[in-house]
Amino acid sequence: MVGHGRIQIRSWAEGDWVCVSVQDSGCGMAPEVARRIFDPFFTTKPVGEGTGLGLSISYKIIQDHGGSIRVASELGRGTRFLIRLPTAQARALKRSA
Repeated sequence: MVGHGRIQIRSWAEGDWVCVSVQDSGCGMAPEVARRIFDPFFTTKPVGEGTGLGLSISYKIIQDHGGSIRVASELGRGTRFLIRLPTAQARALKRSA
């Protein structure tokens, strides 16, 4: 985020899920960028300034733990990531079933 902005992090429980929202007041993303941000090696940064692996690795880790991550973004308004992870109890029940 260039210049002044705001990042807001919230967490809450929702049934058998733990939810985390990370929202910024930055410049947002175009839909064609938002569709690809979890793709390995995708980056909007200049060559040499990023690997394009951060969000794809995050996506895989969250998925491996039975969770999900979604993004909502609007140009000029900011971006919000919503992460949902099952509680330890919910994961234990799923494994024993």
